Amino acid sequence: MKLQRHGILACLALTAALALSACGSDNNEPAGPSASGSAAAADCATGTINAQGSSAQKNAVAEWVKAYQQQCTGVTINYEPSGSGAGIQAFIAGTADFAGSDSALKDDEQPKADAKCPSGKAIHLPMVIGPVAIAYNLPGVTGLQLKPTTLAQIFAGKVTKWDDAAIKADNPSATLPSTAIQAVHRSDESGTTDNFTAFLSKTAEADWTFGKAKAWKAPGGTGAKGSDGVAALVKQTAGTIGYVELSFAENSALSTAKVANGAGEFVALNAESAGKTIASAEVTGQGDDLKLSIDYNTKEAGAYPIVLVTYEIVCNKGLAADKLALVKGFLGHAASSTGQADLADLGYAPLPESVRTKVEAAVKSIA
Repeated sequence: MKLQRHGILACLALTAALALSACGSDNNEPAGPSASGSAAAADCATGTINAQGSSAQKNAVAEWVKAYQQQCTGVTINYEPSGSGAGIQAFIAGTADFAGSDSALKDDEQPKADAKCPSGKAIHLPMVIGPVAIAYNLPGVTGLQLKPTTLAQIFAGKVTKWDDAAIKADNPSATLPSTAIQAVHRSDESGTTDNFTAFLSKTAEADWTFGKAKAWKAPGGTGAKGSDGVAALVKQTAGTIGYVELSFAENSALSTAKVANGAGEFVALNAESAGKTIASAEVTGQGDDLKLSIDYNTKEAGAYPIVLVTYEIVCNKGLAADKLALVKGFLGHAASSTGQADLADLGYAPLPESVRTKVEAAVKSIA
């Protein structure tokens, strides 16, 4: 299944939070009917809930809010895409009913978050898969494929020409130009950089010595702000290569490379291949806490290895009585087969069914 991205719809909030009440996101909202066709009946509730956190899942949340409010009246759901760290702090401070985060709670954050859950604890619900594409602009070259070690050498500045022996070895049938490589990275801190550098750290340790971080640390290359900035620079400049969420690559009609997984299989990025990596991830949480450990060296056949997952962090027990039904109803819709199918048009990959059913069950257990 090819992930596609349709249309742009801006939603301007009039409150301090980004109010997503009956409006779409500010860059990926699809026009027209839902990709999943007629929606299943939602578990409706009334009231207001406030959440904030990951900007990577902003467009997914916007779609879910729109679909939920089309079925349920008397509902206000505010989501502020303030970033994962800010969302977690808001949850700990008690100003967010749940937080969106591209990474799990840190060891020193978990007890603080648990303290906000009377008689319970804060749990992680993986809700959105964000595939990370390796986008490139190399006229005359299609079907580029790259091993993790080659990617690491390119972004570390060790491989500087497109006809380098390392790239030729990955693409024995291609005619590669001697053009200089311009590697494009994020100039701002981002969860995408955090996950991309985590991938390089786990799969190409000898060539990537800059660790895992939200801020780019390798020397050289060219920085661009935001995924839209990276995509725009790759689009307009021959010889470039960069990493962006798939939706941005598709929206800019960029070529994307196949990436070798732990089995040495070069895999194209699509919803199915990204979902296989998440399906093979290890659940490291206990009970309804579905914190995942992604294996960037996955040997699962047909698995694309560079993916990120964003969580909803919420109390499994102890939610305020006036919030409980709406939190469960909204997150239940997000975890439903309908809610996940709606993500395909936004450049995300729906959760594999083996994971989705666990998330759905965990939401139903919230008390």
